[in-house]
Amino acid sequence: MRKNEVRHALKRGELRLGTNFGHLRSPEISRLLVAAGYHWAFIDGEHGNFDLETIQDICRVANLAGLCPVVRVAELHYSLVARALDCGAQGIIFPRMEDPKLLETALSWTKFPPAGVRGYGLMAPQIEYEPLNFNQVIEHVNDNTLTVLQIESKRAVEARDEILSVPGIDAVMIGPADLSISMGVPGDFQHPIMVDAMEKIRDTCESKGIAPGTQTRTVQLAKFWKERGMRFLGCGSDIGFLYDKAGETARSIMATT
Repeated sequence: MRKNEVRHALKRGELRLGTNFGHLRSPEISRLLVAAGYHWAFIDGEHGNFDLETIQDICRVANLAGLCPVVRVAELHYSLVARALDCGAQGIIFPRMEDPKLLETALSWTKFPPAGVRGYGLMAPQIEYEPLNFNQVIEHVNDNTLTVLQIESKRAVEARDEILSVPGIDAVMIGPADLSISMGVPGDFQHPIMVDAMEKIRDTCESKGIAPGTQTRTVQLAKFWKERGMRFLGCGSDIGFLYDKAGETARSIMATT
């Protein structure tokens, strides 16, 4: 069975780099990202345009290629979480988290009993067709499912200690876009208010053994937060990489005389 290298690396205190995969429907992008040096990608079921069959195709190729596929669900519903995991996701990202009780319930959906309440419905490809008994599968899958929550509001920042005290959280991925809006500084990701809020989240994560992280839009911002201890670090997106390189190439050619 496949080991979730990203989850175990984060537990060791190591940094793992990822990106947003939410627009381009080709599963081949998973192989490309591994070759480029990425460790994980979050398949965006919240803002992206993928249906469940596309998510399954992407997860399958990602798993074979060595990229950890983490699905960000659109909202906290058992069926969205369980079906994403059954499709081959190695982890789940819970967006817009503010309620510790709801988080506790949502986390229980990611684990088989006795650790949680996930129904046993995964398919043979998820265990590489290995002839394993139920106990072997349950123990391995529970130990290799990554759980990530997003803090994206002023209210969540203020309630961070209570939220992050819920057992079973592996990592936090701060959502800077929504957080900046909530903090009254839309899009100003390095405003002192934003930096202070994100550093408070980081410190609370570290105190509770949770990997702190964030999604960023630029290399500059990614380096800024890498230097400040973010370990579940995302940068860019599938469509953003294509647009940025295409624009750079076009401008370079057109500027040549």
